[in-house]
Amino acid sequence: MKNRIKRLWSIIFIIIISTSLISCASPTSSTDYNIEERIAETAKFMQEIIPNPTISSIGGDWTVMSLARADIEIDESYFENYYDNVVKTLEENQGILHERKYTEYSRVILALTAIGKNPVDVAGYNLLEKLADYEKVIFQGINGPTFALLALDSKDYEIPLTPEVKIQATREMYIDNILERQLKDGGFSITGDDNADPDMTGMVLQALAKYEDIPRVKESIDRAVECLSQIQLKDGGYESWGATNSESVVQVIMALTELGIEPNDSRFIKNGKTLIDNLMTFYVDGGGFMHIREGEKENGGAQAGAVDPMATDQGMYGIVAYERYMNKRNSFYNMTDAN
Repeated sequence: MKNRIKRLWSIIFIIIISTSLISCASPTSSTDYNIEERIAETAKFMQEIIPNPTISSIGGDWTVMSLARADIEIDESYFENYYDNVVKTLEENQGILHERKYTEYSRVILALTAIGKNPVDVAGYNLLEKLADYEKVIFQGINGPTFALLALDSKDYEIPLTPEVKIQATREMYIDNILERQLKDGGFSITGDDNADPDMTGMVLQALAKYEDIPRVKESIDRAVECLSQIQLKDGGYESWGATNSESVVQVIMALTELGIEPNDSRFIKNGKTLIDNLMTFYVDGGGFMHIREGEKENGGAQAGAVDPMATDQGMYGIVAYERYMNKRNSFYNMTDAN
């Protein structure tokens, strides 16, 4: 009888320990924010405030891209309107989107790819040819090669051989240009300052993610990931340009999902708060994201506590990227599944 009781208590003890271990092993689980519902709400809101999307860094290309990558029910005419507007703009400007800012071409290539359009022939123009001009792409600083790689790798596009450019670009040249800009702390910044900026560090990691098999790139990635972990705030978010904001945490979420790192990785949990916990503090019921929460220090011209167009674009693709990762689908920028 005593042996039976001992065995019974042993079983109970094992169950208790196992349950505790399961609880301890799951510190990376976020609160259930019903992300799919938030995506649907924000998608509806975005279409209402941007009914006729065109080439634009705010309320245009990123809006289209986020909606397309969300894989939800969107009226096809919305994307067709965007494509028609791109064609019209190219025709009116003889294929020129900007003389200096070549990220314009990268951004439009990404949006077109997301909706299943071919950037090689848009109104007779091959937009990829612009990314063959190494000098003009890097003129814009680190943003140039970063977005060029994202655009080229979104669907494994070849860089066209373009005889008229002074320096023919290659992917390796863009990678090297980025790596040369890494800071001592492991991060990157748009200004080249000594201190890492979470936004730029996150964006660089998104661009380098497909090159992890190159040893020097892997070393750079590891240093940058560690940097982002170290500069994360106690509430799970990030500060950039003197203010905590939603866009910074989005870029880190994007970086991790492109790298195949669990967004709720223990390195990115501070005081029990995850990246997604922090991002959702900027969400506004009914759809949309704030740049800065109400009552906090403002920057970037956005009003604290108010829905912001840029923050909404970025918040949307942040939760879309998170949802895609959790459901084991192609990452946001791996658009080989786009049709």
